[in-house]
Amino acid sequence: MSHGKAYSEKGFWDKLKKYAQAAGSEVIEKVLCLYYAAQRPETPAWAKTVIFGTLGYFIFPLDAVPDMLPVVGYSDDLGVIAGALVTVSFYITDDVKQSARDKMTGWFGSGQV
Repeated sequence: MSHGKAYSEKGFWDKLKKYAQAAGSEVIEKVLCLYYAAQRPETPAWAKTVIFGTLGYFIFPLDAVPDMLPVVGYSDDLGVIAGALVTVSFYITDDVKQSARDKMTGWFGSGQV
């Protein structure tokens, strides 16, 4: 199964909420930026394909490095996320960043994860 096909709205939010503490604020905020960039109508289809493939990798249970491993479990996810951010950085607007920060604050307060 391709990671793009592994993406689902429910799977994304379920994994994000379940593993937010373990993944840490750095990973979660970047994932939220990708998610909100994909929601923008101005983001082209090719960029959304990159984003949804990345988010699919993030929520897919079988990673290169299992997420349950302490410390290194999200290192592969962070690498994939960083690559996607570089690729679609033009579509990570200030509004997208603010939406991610607002969601983080809503979940974790101003102290974050």
